[in-house]
Amino acid sequence: MQRDQLSDLSVFLAVSEECSFTRAAARLGTSQSALSHTVRRLETRLGVRLLTRTTRSVAPTHAGQRLLDTLRPALAGIETQLASLRDLRERPAGNIRITASQHAVDTVLWPTFAKLLPDYPDIHVELSIDSGFADIVTQRFDAGVRLGEALAKDMIAARIGPDLRMAVVGSPGYFERRSIPQTPQDLAGHDCINLRLLSAGGLYAWEMEKDGRELRVRVEGQLAFDNVHMIVRAASAGFGMAFVMEDQVAAQVADGRLVRVLDDWCPSFPGYHIYYPSRRQPSAAFVLLVAALRYRS
Repeated sequence: MQRDQLSDLSVFLAVSEECSFTRAAARLGTSQSALSHTVRRLETRLGVRLLTRTTRSVAPTHAGQRLLDTLRPALAGIETQLASLRDLRERPAGNIRITASQHAVDTVLWPTFAKLLPDYPDIHVELSIDSGFADIVTQRFDAGVRLGEALAKDMIAARIGPDLRMAVVGSPGYFERRSIPQTPQDLAGHDCINLRLLSAGGLYAWEMEKDGRELRVRVEGQLAFDNVHMIVRAASAGFGMAFVMEDQVAAQVADGRLVRVLDDWCPSFPGYHIYYPSRRQPSAAFVLLVAALRYRS
């Protein structure tokens, strides 16, 4: 394969992933017209149309999708080998992209990075904070961090945090006006503060369990947020009950600003794990990062 052919394929991959010549040009640091010319040249060489272009979007044709399915793992393999060559340097170096929830970043990732990274200035970490389930392969992340019970089976995973628990809480003022719920079914008669899951697009159903019986409770109330800090703030102000990680309200429960209820319906569950594709050849920098994060009980 000639050098310019590999370059053309990389351009086609970027345009396909961005679904836009404009965004791909910004990503590659070149002009939109240059990318358009490159894709046309590739289509002429192959004798097939690879992209369907409209005034608003760009999408791969059937032939283009077949080429994409071949290109992604091939180019990923090349990037891995280049990274392994860079690892021959004396100190671990390179860029690492990780997707994780805000809670995972606050409680596990950042405390570790704050201690580790000053000793390794050639390691650069990018954190994408997202409560949903990003496809780390197609979105070109090196790893993701999610709860142990939510991991895909085809991933390598390492535990990086302790077991966690949820907590149902409300303010003392709220419970002066409303009865304390004894079962999850009682939540139907209460004001609850919902969490909007941005990636999934819906409201989070409260996941509760007792004696092996699992329930997903849809709650209603006047308020919904996509931010846990605001949920806790609203609950403390008496707008209703909240369902959050227990460490996120530990201080408020301890000083009496919030009251915990339905505690027997909130068992512990597996904590955070870092995960990455089994076919990925980890760099020295990545191995160092995972070793630093690994949970030791």
